[in-house]
Amino acid sequence: MKVGLDIMGGDYAPESTVKGAILAKQENPKIEIVLLGDEEIVRATLTENGGSVDDFTLVHCSQEVTMHDHPTRFLAQKPDSGIAKGFKLLKSGEIDALASAGNTGAMWVGSLYTVNAIAGIIRPCITSILPKLDGGQGVILDVGANADCKADVLYQFGILGSIYAKEVYGIENPRVGLLNIGEEEEKGNLLSQAAHELMKGTNDFNFVGNIEGRDLFSDESDVVVCDGFTGNVVLKQAEAVYTIHKKRKIEDEYFNRFNYELYGGTPVLGVNGNVIIGHGISSPKAIKNMIFHAADVIAADLPGKIKKALNNE
Repeated sequence: MKVGLDIMGGDYAPESTVKGAILAKQENPKIEIVLLGDEEIVRATLTENGGSVDDFTLVHCSQEVTMHDHPTRFLAQKPDSGIAKGFKLLKSGEIDALASAGNTGAMWVGSLYTVNAIAGIIRPCITSILPKLDGGQGVILDVGANADCKADVLYQFGILGSIYAKEVYGIENPRVGLLNIGEEEEKGNLLSQAAHELMKGTNDFNFVGNIEGRDLFSDESDVVVCDGFTGNVVLKQAEAVYTIHKKRKIEDEYFNRFNYELYGGTPVLGVNGNVIIGHGISSPKAIKNMIFHAADVIAADLPGKIKKALNNE
């Protein structure tokens, strides 16, 4: 399997991305890593950090997508950037996944306008991990790609989340919960009520009803569905809890599992390709784990499984 890595993506690129690629290659030599970026910079950074050029495939890119570039314009304005070239390679099948800790908007737009959404998918989405108190973990989606959703979109998130939880994390028959302000089905706003009406009795996934915010980290469900606005608030709150613990020098085995570095990145679910988005502040450890997660996503064949679930094969 080949994972394309945008070397210039992230606040600490290229040093952090190159170091992460070196770590990933050392721990799993079987993964082919394609480094997308200025070849001179990549070669120099590899040498400075004890890496070997021979361990990687280098694709020279003369341009760089920064955090200030407009997501909808970069494909036309910076066609020779790592992200733009990466999407071309992904679409042609020359790489099996594209990963970047750079401009999230650019990765999102690139997903929609190069590999495109899977037929029948209303809104692709992104996910995050919910560490459980019992040692397991759950999945929450969407966490920011779709701030406003309709009930049928949330219903599809239930399908996407179930496939992701089963195929990547090995959770058999994942329990899907709808995030709400109460357990009763009549609770919540109009969106929640309409989504619940669609979900109850479905055969497309294992719906267990509404769950409240206090149940996010318990074993009430394996997949939590919500709109991207709500999900992003939950995600940032979880990150804040972890940061507070670190600043107060509190070491706790459970809260240490909130460290984003352990997960590296998250796939864009619902598109015809494996696209992995990482955190902008990614460290070498986070980049390494983003590459490993990309490999897991490739092995799971999520686009194929989603197409099958939607009967679009």
